[in-house]
Amino acid sequence: MFSVDLTENAQLRPLEPWQAEEFLAHMDRARATVDPWIPWASVSTDLAGATATLQRYADNAAKDGQRLFGIWLDGVLVGGTMFVAFDVRAGNCEIGVWLEPAGTGRGLVTRAARVLIDWAFRTRGLHRAEWHCNPGNIASSNVARRLGMTREGLMRESYPWNGVRNDTEIWAVLASEWK
Repeated sequence: MFSVDLTENAQLRPLEPWQAEEFLAHMDRARATVDPWIPWASVSTDLAGATATLQRYADNAAKDGQRLFGIWLDGVLVGGTMFVAFDVRAGNCEIGVWLEPAGTGRGLVTRAARVLIDWAFRTRGLHRAEWHCNPGNIASSNVARRLGMTREGLMRESYPWNGVRNDTEIWAVLASEWK
């Protein structure tokens, strides 16, 4: 398994079904801050649900689609990043991230997302990377800015969460703009 150093004590690695117990413990720590933004957090509430989430991403990665990576800080899973969408034929991908409170304020999400975008553009030849976030998730839109993305628009009331329709900001960067 590969590991990419994000800092001297933080790594980015694939997050796979055999790590379901560790993933579930992490989700239990992160749920309050992650659930409003990441839809699968609310379905990863027991070992079966956590395993199913990780297996779905593993199956999609095997089809050259979605992928899921964890961020470990001092050997503890504290967050991750993923290709929410990965379409080689269209040349587009969408990056998603999450982080529990213990990992915040260290630049880990920005560094991890940069690794994924760089790989998508430089290795896989994709053309466009998107970032979708709720406008109320200021931390997420700040990461998009740090990545050099442009806010392209707002999808009004695009998804339900807890009985309320929520907006989605769309941010993107093109391969030709990537530094």
